[in-house]
Amino acid sequence: RMDDGSVRVYRGYRVQYSDARGPTKGGLRWHPDETIDTVKALAAWMTWKTSVVDIPLGGGKGGVTCNPKELSPTEQERLARGYIRAVWKILGPETDVPAPDVYTNPQIMAWMMDEYSTIAGHMVPGMITGKPLAVGGSEGRGDATARGGIFTVREAADVLGLDLHGATAAIQGYGNAGQFAHKLATELLGMRVVAVSDSRGGVFNEAGLDFESAVQHKRETGSVVGLPGATPISNNDLLALDVSVLFPAALENVITGENAASVRAKIVAELANGPTTPDADKILHENGVYVIPDFLCNAGGVTVSYFEQVQNAYNYYWTLEEVHERLDRKMTAAFHAVHDMAQAKGVHNRLAAYLVAVERVAEAAKLRGWV
Repeated sequence: RMDDGSVRVYRGYRVQYSDARGPTKGGLRWHPDETIDTVKALAAWMTWKTSVVDIPLGGGKGGVTCNPKELSPTEQERLARGYIRAVWKILGPETDVPAPDVYTNPQIMAWMMDEYSTIAGHMVPGMITGKPLAVGGSEGRGDATARGGIFTVREAADVLGLDLHGATAAIQGYGNAGQFAHKLATELLGMRVVAVSDSRGGVFNEAGLDFESAVQHKRETGSVVGLPGATPISNNDLLALDVSVLFPAALENVITGENAASVRAKIVAELANGPTTPDADKILHENGVYVIPDFLCNAGGVTVSYFEQVQNAYNYYWTLEEVHERLDRKMTAAFHAVHDMAQAKGVHNRLAAYLVAVERVAEAAKLRGWV
């Protein structure tokens, strides 16, 4: 029901792709262009993502075809609760656990948890993740995607014999993951971020861009474009910069067969989903560019979501340091499983990551007598 009293019907989806390794897990997207096909594809992708980081979950995804920007907070709440009333029977801590995704946030997760708990007759915090701390959320969820990616970059530099202290980085995309990548590359790795960009364009400064200044400028103007003390750079030129690490953290298909040969970074760390096309993968591999594939590089988010489920189950909550330390262990182990597979089979990292992930799912399916 809308605020003006009218009734509007929205189409919603929930896909459970594989529960071979555990309860299905995946975000809820609210987007005007959401389709069942997108949700199915992303549910499959989540299966490989949870498997590659070796957490005991499967793959799922959900969505509602709507434009949340046109909805008031009360309309968003009614939509969130309505969605749960429609699908609550197939959700649960041991069945299928949603999380935030495109245009959904911790507040929406809190409403959904409350609606599910109302139906269940008691509070069930573990039925959804990405919740606010006050209702069973986990420390460390905000920067988990970027932090996990930074841990894999550290390990990649280690196997390549690359010293990252004072080394350069460029970040395409300056949303949540891009901003935290800037902060953490500087703080944890001692890197110099020389270029950042968003949908309107980018900025460059060889001496390095100050994180606080860039974030404040973006907050005030809506873009990094025009950042004082930096020169303009296009998104395409940013991808071709001679830097140690390139972070594609925005859209899919930005590194293609056309521009892959111009990528000069030593490491490409895919914080975005699907930023590199298959043609580009081949070219990067041939040119000796070390690619950390998306569903490994950006799996820090789902890993801390899993930690949230564990904490909900025990009703005992970890400190921020404990979350960071456990995330580091998980991402480091996942990175080396993929790197070792790539070396053993003589293939590029994306194929190696799929081999690791599919092998684990196949083993679980076989042990359960499915195949």
